[in-house]
Amino acid sequence: MRSSSIYPILGAALLACSQMSLAQNASVQIASPADGAKLDAMAQNKVVYEVIAGPKGDHTHLYVDSKEVAVLRQLKGSYALETLSPGKHDICIKVVNKGHTPIGVEQCVKVTVN
Repeated sequence: MRSSSIYPILGAALLACSQMSLAQNASVQIASPADGAKLDAMAQNKVVYEVIAGPKGDHTHLYVDSKEVAVLRQLKGSYALETLSPGKHDICIKVVNKGHTPIGVEQCVKVTVN
């Protein structure tokens, strides 16, 4: 094995380790609604969450169907969703940095609105 061919392998290993370290220091937990939940279109539906932003994170963004709907500055709390149309929806919370760029730490749940 040539010594120059090991550099890409070492780079990939270092990247994987740094991503694991980031994941250990940051997390998102959506407590409600649960993944697979059925929501009532006429009800006031809330997202209840808890976040550990980690050293690279600053705050979080809330997305519904890949569209940003809120900036969440509190690391623990709830957010009342706008009325959701009937059908399937993806709700995600992503940790972002001060520049509002996702750092790769997120949680998503799939819900069905009736």
